[in-house]
Amino acid sequence: MAPQLHGDNAMTPTPPPGFVPAAFDGARLVADLATTLDALPGAMAFGREVAPRIDHVVFLACGSPNRAMRGLQYWIERHSPTLEVRRHFPAEFIAQDPPRLDARTLVVLGSKSGTTPETVAAAEFLRDRPCITVAITQSASSPLAGLARHVFLIGETPESFLGMAMIAQALVGGLLAGRDGWPHEAALLASLRALPGALVDAAISADARGVANALALRDDHVVYLLASGPCFTNAYVFGVCILMEMLWMHACPVEAAEFFHGPFEVVRRDTPLVVILGEDPSRPVAERALRFCEKQSDRVFAYDSRALAMPGIAPEMRAMLAPYVLQAALKRISANLSILRGKPLGERRYMWKGGY
Repeated sequence: MAPQLHGDNAMTPTPPPGFVPAAFDGARLVADLATTLDALPGAMAFGREVAPRIDHVVFLACGSPNRAMRGLQYWIERHSPTLEVRRHFPAEFIAQDPPRLDARTLVVLGSKSGTTPETVAAAEFLRDRPCITVAITQSASSPLAGLARHVFLIGETPESFLGMAMIAQALVGGLLAGRDGWPHEAALLASLRALPGALVDAAISADARGVANALALRDDHVVYLLASGPCFTNAYVFGVCILMEMLWMHACPVEAAEFFHGPFEVVRRDTPLVVILGEDPSRPVAERALRFCEKQSDRVFAYDSRALAMPGIAPEMRAMLAPYVLQAALKRISANLSILRGKPLGERRYMWKGGY
């Protein structure tokens, strides 16, 4: 493992009596991504094939898939001088009814179950439009899969966030290569194939730290998460989809570029701040936020992809795949918070229970 560039400046409380840290099963994680790995070449080939026929990309999803798509949007905007890209939550997309949904528009819809009501409604909304629709989901028998013209499957897996993100990343790599001559298509595919091993390595290397951070955060009423660029996916997914949804903790993801325009006024010496740093061009924005946080708070938890070995990931692909590897490290915190707070990650108050 590379030297850790940033550590924690928060003291670790003593574990409660009888506390047993959360176990991690690396073999299970790899097995859970097997169907996704099988789908990668086809997704990339599809992206390359369709690239000359489109000039507009729309990403549609709710929750964590939407935020993974935010990272994909970043890389299209970074590397493509010819593709226009938009990202929407499906309900807002339908309400807005954008007029540019022509035959040169590619719409990518993501839903783990393929039954997310808003995403299925968006697919219905698009059914009679001339645009090309692609669904990324678990099962070919799901409603979403039945409504899209093209489907890529992640299989029945608890690693749905990673599965959908990896397939969409491969598709985008094909688009960039086929449309704009992006030269890293082969390196991306090889790195995506190596990604499950890199995730396991990151989780193992962050295991002890995840326990310590969970102990330090277990009694907090609110946690702030800062990141920039594609790594804001981590701040949002870990904050909203894990801390808020799964652990019922108050969490506030903040864009590092926005931090000094209001949010930094809440920082005190006891404010818990998780700062996430990647290797993309926005890194200096996050580094600036980190410097302020370390100066003003005694409770900063910095996660830096440069401290992760990422075995098998090509050097030119580290920036693009860093958010997925960082997520594996961050999840060691939530796995232990679940035990310390007595809150199973799969339990919900409202989700999937009646109408809302």
